Amino acid sequence: MSICSKEGRLAGLLPRLILASSLLAVATATFAQPAPSAQQPTPLRVDEQGTIQTPPMTIPLSSYLSPEGKAFVAEHLNAFQKGIGAIDDNGVPEWMKGYLASARKQFNVERRDTSIGGVHSYVYTPRDGVLPQNRRRVLINLHGGGFGGCFPGCTELESLPIAGLGRIKVVSPDYRQGPKSHFPAASEDVTAVYRELLKSYKPGQIGVYGCSAGGMLVGQFLAWIQKEGLPNPGAAGIYCSGLSFGDVAYGGDATYIGLPLGDAAVPPPPLRSGQKAPVLPYFEGADLKGPLTAPALHPDVLAKFPPTMFATSTRAFDYSAAIYAHRQLVNAGVKAELNMWEGLPHGFIYNPDIPESKDFFQTVLRFFDSHLSR
Repeated sequence: MSICSKEGRLAGLLPRLILASSLLAVATATFAQPAPSAQQPTPLRVDEQGTIQTPPMTIPLSSYLSPEGKAFVAEHLNAFQKGIGAIDDNGVPEWMKGYLASARKQFNVERRDTSIGGVHSYVYTPRDGVLPQNRRRVLINLHGGGFGGCFPGCTELESLPIAGLGRIKVVSPDYRQGPKSHFPAASEDVTAVYRELLKSYKPGQIGVYGCSAGGMLVGQFLAWIQKEGLPNPGAAGIYCSGLSFGDVAYGGDATYIGLPLGDAAVPPPPLRSGQKAPVLPYFEGADLKGPLTAPALHPDVLAKFPPTMFATSTRAFDYSAAIYAHRQLVNAGVKAELNMWEGLPHGFIYNPDIPESKDFFQTVLRFFDSHLSR
């Protein structure tokens, strides 16, 4: 090879080397953290157990949120910092009333008050008619509310968008909750409704979903019907929730990230040795690690679950439990999918007006449409 050809190759390579060096400099300036000097120690403190103590931090809203999403999170954080407000006689928190009014206005759905299998329930039917492919299908919505309330507030916000946008019938049972009732009352009620629906629908034509406590109840219901020898529904949706309990809420990293960033709440300190985790009134006396309460801890139970969709968000105190439960289902050989939304708090789906919620509704509808039999 001649000297001229070598020089020509070097000349052609030089601009690329300069570009690569420039990109490396930008990446280094963007991502690298300067090493702490002796005069400026790191502000983070880590003990021998790996517990981290952080200094005060300034955390902006996610740049990936829509403008509507940013406005919602800012409003949500400011409202929750002051407290969630009063709850009326219909189980509707003050902060939820605006979302309810919007949902009732934009989703053309009829609500019927009835009893199914001896359980008080609401049936939501689209006034524009059920789509032809959904005439032999039905969804069961298990509302959120911490196993202690939010009927019908959470029921409306979880059922109206799905029934209206999907043009499918949704049944939402008013299952028993604490403190008047205790586990397994809710599982028994949902099973009674399911038994009744099985008289009119094939198992594969029924889907079940819920948010927060309702998402947890979906898993407990699926474990309960295994015990009862009933067939699985066609598919399940576990939203804003996991399938096991933590020392605080659902546990995991999300307790210490989701609570402050999503709900403007300071998480409690980690439990000391010998301390017991607080228990919801509904679960007093129950085995919180048993297969009927925490299916995520029991691979043999999970292995019999139907196709399952998880949905959570990066500022939700439930995301660790959702990620863990999804991983355990996959390891158990179940067809499961995990959907996460950026920068949003626990239960963001209750605001029906932000683009991220609309995306969630369509994701739910696509999932059930692809898994329920026709």
